[in-house]
Amino acid sequence: MKKEFFSVKTVAQVQNDFRPQRRTAVEDISLHTGVGRVASKAILSPEDLPGFARSAVDGYAVKAADTFGASPSLPSPLNLIGDIPMGEEPRLVIKPGTAAAIATGGVIPSGADAVIMVEHTLLQSANTLEIFKAIAPGEAVVRANEDITAGSLILNSGCTIRAEHLGLLASSGTTSFSVFSQPRVSIISTGDELVAPHSTNLSPGQIRDSITGLVTALVQKSGGIPISRGIIPDNPKYLRAEFEEALKTSDLVVVSAGSSVGERDITAEVINSLGKPGIWCHGIAIKPGKPTLLAECRDIPIIGLPGNPASALVVFKLIGIPLLRLIGGHTKPLTPATTRVLLARDIPSVAGRLDVVQVKLVKGHAEPLFAKSSALSALAQADGQILIPEEASGLYENTEVTVELHE
Repeated sequence: MKKEFFSVKTVAQVQNDFRPQRRTAVEDISLHTGVGRVASKAILSPEDLPGFARSAVDGYAVKAADTFGASPSLPSPLNLIGDIPMGEEPRLVIKPGTAAAIATGGVIPSGADAVIMVEHTLLQSANTLEIFKAIAPGEAVVRANEDITAGSLILNSGCTIRAEHLGLLASSGTTSFSVFSQPRVSIISTGDELVAPHSTNLSPGQIRDSITGLVTALVQKSGGIPISRGIIPDNPKYLRAEFEEALKTSDLVVVSAGSSVGERDITAEVINSLGKPGIWCHGIAIKPGKPTLLAECRDIPIIGLPGNPASALVVFKLIGIPLLRLIGGHTKPLTPATTRVLLARDIPSVAGRLDVVQVKLVKGHAEPLFAKSSALSALAQADGQILIPEEASGLYENTEVTVELHE
């Protein structure tokens, strides 16, 4: 009696419930190699920033009280006592009735509590400055801890480090920090029909392996380190040996499980023999991509992708990349860029599964690109995709839809 092939889970069940505990190791890196990496612990500022009160504008350091009542018709005269040098602590002291020239970023001298912009002044002589505007205490002054206070959070654990974070870290004197190592992802393609992409003079029935290249690109883009383990024939002995090696050196294993039921059965049986807990699900309610396998063996997650390249690409983007990010320590989900447009024509669907439909944006409308799951051309031409939820039985023409844009 033939066993039932699928034990189907919904995409929502996969995203919510398949949460392997595997996380990559932690390593220390230098400041200038940090962009795109994931902080493994919270980073706090060791000091106040900017660390001293400074001017936010080019102008004159003054006592605000000396400007009260000043106007274009009744300017207030002040005695100009000098310039504030950049990069040094000023020796000048601002007393009532005096002012000192200061550039943006200059240290506020003792006695001053505001800076008036040069546009609101007139230099009558080398020593006399007229003020044409009243300002309040604190005007155009950046406090010593206004940017960030000592002990404040710069970056939380699990956050992706951006260039802006690196600038703040550099300003605080933090030149090294701990991050999660980049996940190592072994990529295995299976199938007696597969040949390398550079192969020429293909025999009837042979096809070039495109899934390895697709997954490699997505892994690199998502911050992982792809490890191509080549094409393995549909032989349990060879496949198991390759898995054994992959499990020793990987944080995630991705295998294209073949296009036929027989090939997928071989892959599933080998995976289930590798160790507990084994296969978590074998089939996802999604089109394209139903014959997807998820497992965890010896603490290493495994994704069995469909043999059709287009299906494999859709599934890896929707499920593989979030899993890769989880293993690599990310705590925030990816938020794809989207746009709202009208649907150019009806899209049929079947309730109970998530349909992923590729679309091209044409004059403010989403034009569906209907193609078989093996057709990569639709994906290459598409500007984005529409997700039709499990409870829907299709979408009608001129319905406003959200398109997830391809980058």
